[in-house]
Amino acid sequence: MIKRFFDLIIALSVLLVISPILVCIGFLIFFQQGIPIIFTQDRPGLNGKVFKMMKFRTMLDCKDKQGNLLPDSERMTKFGLFLRSTSLDELPGLFNVLKGDMSLVGPRPLLVQYLPLYSAEQARRHNVRPGITGWAQVNGRNAISWEQKFKFDVWYVDNQSLLLDFKILLLTVKKVFVREGISADGHVTIEPFKGSNND
Repeated sequence: MIKRFFDLIIALSVLLVISPILVCIGFLIFFQQGIPIIFTQDRPGLNGKVFKMMKFRTMLDCKDKQGNLLPDSERMTKFGLFLRSTSLDELPGLFNVLKGDMSLVGPRPLLVQYLPLYSAEQARRHNVRPGITGWAQVNGRNAISWEQKFKFDVWYVDNQSLLLDFKILLLTVKKVFVREGISADGHVTIEPFKGSNND
């Protein structure tokens, strides 16, 4: 309950302060990419319950002749790449925090199709609310392996505290400024998770 209280206070305060920035980003996306401005996608949250995660849109919806979306690297716009490199695309996630779908700090919500691919240990990342940032994000983000990412997520579940959350938030600010771990080698973000060899 204390964590939820701080989530609400901090998320609401930040949204009030940065509202002009959100409006400016929204206008720029509209003029450069059109609508929708906000990208929503089903993601599993606490206990695997699916919710609509919100982010600023960073890619075009370009498709091939068969109607399949082109690779991320071909759909990512220059402005979208800037939003991702500065993590500004994550700001609408604060509304998810207000709704209670997410926390400021926790394991990042991944794709729904990954749920059956987790080992029992990896699935414990859903024992807490997902976060806008997390222990894995300040320890490598997309530049580390999936296995290491999940180990960091489960470690957070077992060691979470308000003090740790504040530490992660401060480290996140540092990571944003130095722009570390934004993408994996050879990928705009990170390669898809295809399952683990571990049980």
